[in-house]
Amino acid sequence: MFGYFCGPPQQMSKYRTVLEPGSANRRYWRDLWAYRGLFGFLAWRDILVRYKQTTIGIAWSVVRPLLTLGVMAFIGWLFNSEVPGDVPRLLLVGAATLPWTFFSTAFSEAANSLIANSNLLTKVYFPRLIVPTSSVIVCLVDLLISFGIMAVLMAAYGFLPDWRILLLPLFVLLAVVAAMGAGILIAALNVKYRDFRYIVPFIVQFGLYVSPVAFSSHDIYGSDRIPEVLKFVYALNPMVGVIDGFRWCLLGGASAIHMPGFLLSIAISLLLLVGGISYFRKTERGFADVI
Repeated sequence: MFGYFCGPPQQMSKYRTVLEPGSANRRYWRDLWAYRGLFGFLAWRDILVRYKQTTIGIAWSVVRPLLTLGVMAFIGWLFNSEVPGDVPRLLLVGAATLPWTFFSTAFSEAANSLIANSNLLTKVYFPRLIVPTSSVIVCLVDLLISFGIMAVLMAAYGFLPDWRILLLPLFVLLAVVAAMGAGILIAALNVKYRDFRYIVPFIVQFGLYVSPVAFSSHDIYGSDRIPEVLKFVYALNPMVGVIDGFRWCLLGGASAIHMPGFLLSIAISLLLLVGGISYFRKTERGFADVI
């Protein structure tokens, strides 16, 4: 297929564009790298805007996980959920609060990122995938701050991690994959179907109850009262594997990983990422028309 340059007639024959199968996709991924400066700008802008004109500024990154930690620890104590080994309940809940707070924030920010940047999307070309991806990466700053809270708690209890802490970056990456996959998918749907802006808070709230934050996965997998089919459905939650992995890395062997459920969580996370990017790319061209 050939196209000609829209210019003076005497120059039109000098220009020719050849479109090859698959070349558009290859160019798109090259554009993602070429626009890495815009990616950094959007990420830095989001960091500044998040704490602009706030009374306590970056301390919100400390207050939010602390509130979640306190509420979840109280719920776990109230329902007498099992605490494996000699791990204090506060540490058990704290190790789960880290990835959950990151996921819930990153997912929400990515899901609403295209609507929040609608003016930018209708003015200039750039790979739209940059917008939700930068929103997820920004949330890693909050995760680093939350790690500081966890370090203080572990020091207060005299609980030191072992060699498993070296594998923690792998579970951080898995949390990023889960948040990015779900966030990109909902971001694309949110452009056309604005109902999703009301569904996202519900997903986050419901996800907190079905994720092992206030309780341990051992309460589920080790129970004889829970049918196997419900255990399978429980493992479909990608955050189950992430939270169990965080606990295993930070608290050692006191919190074991249920390998079948963990592998299923990885598969669901990867499926979300691939499916989210695929749907995003299919609908991306029409974003500026309907947003």
